[in-house]
Amino acid sequence: MKRLVIKIGSNILASPEHGLNTRRLRAIAKDISEVIDRENQAVIVSSGAVAAGLKKLGLKGKPQDIRLKQAAAAIGQSSLMWAYEKCFADFNKKVAQVLLTRDDISNRLRYINAKNTLLTLMSYGVIPLINENDPIAVDEIKFGDNDMLAALTASLVEADMLIILSDVEGLYSKDPAQKGAKIIRQVSEITPEIEKLAGGSGSSVGTGGMFSKILAARQATNHGIPVVIMSGKKSRLLKKLLDGNEPGTYFKPKKQRMSSKQGWIAYGVKSKGVIYLDDGAVKALVTLGRSLLPSGITKIEGDFEVGDYVRCVTKEGRKIAKGLTNYSSKDLEHIKGKKTSEIEKVLGYKYSDEVIHRGNLVVI
Repeated sequence: MKRLVIKIGSNILASPEHGLNTRRLRAIAKDISEVIDRENQAVIVSSGAVAAGLKKLGLKGKPQDIRLKQAAAAIGQSSLMWAYEKCFADFNKKVAQVLLTRDDISNRLRYINAKNTLLTLMSYGVIPLINENDPIAVDEIKFGDNDMLAALTASLVEADMLIILSDVEGLYSKDPAQKGAKIIRQVSEITPEIEKLAGGSGSSVGTGGMFSKILAARQATNHGIPVVIMSGKKSRLLKKLLDGNEPGTYFKPKKQRMSSKQGWIAYGVKSKGVIYLDDGAVKALVTLGRSLLPSGITKIEGDFEVGDYVRCVTKEGRKIAKGLTNYSSKDLEHIKGKKTSEIEKVLGYKYSDEVIHRGNLVVI
């Protein structure tokens, strides 16, 4: 059995002029149902609520006003769920709506509750249908686009693969409109060159373009989950994929898979600050697998407290790790560069020898 997270983009499901494309949705429901009938599990991350609501509101393009987006999402969400339920019922499948915001992922207890709910639904043969809670989400708590939500969901449920159904057939070697453009069938590592190929931004309907899909693929593959970006406008591609064919672009995962807790630390919770490290501390964390000590810290940015999560970066600012700090930013300003034996003398107390213990740190 494979556990698949399938992300379906707005451009596939809806348009401001015509609303939901129920014919395409039914074709996708059929494909996913066939995959499940082969004893696989599926979680769907679906865009389309805002796009579905635009037609009902008489709008022809994606609004910039956050209140109007929330209103469109609220009016479109019911239509989207009704369409999913009706389409999957034709193939004897049940769906359950799960709405999430960034706060639900960054809070450890709510993260675990969300995971337990999703796993329970799948154990009963129900397909979880996840969307961002757009009617109440504001910029500060939004995922940004559902590509990133899909990557976080794949980590949350410990998926075997993340499949992103797009309005394009994969990542191209250059602009698909140019002569000689070819689909890159496999990507071993997401380099700056690969990111450059993704270019562009989103459409008038969706929030994410190819670049956001590449960022989501990088996050999932770093977690140890393979990713496929392929067309959502053609039928039976999911079956071809699971049969070993290459209908899109395959992104190879890192060999070592993160645990669920490591994935949450790395990508689920927001950083409250930045700790700059010298070369010795970078080597200790990345190569030797050690904890972070105050002696390797050169600079502090941000205002954070004990128990907050912070980014660890090189002296040039390149992110190399993330973890839970045992000391506040105020305390670290006093003990940075000091030996562990000096902590109590400087502060008058000592929580721990380590600023970040290895068990609460993830190398990225």
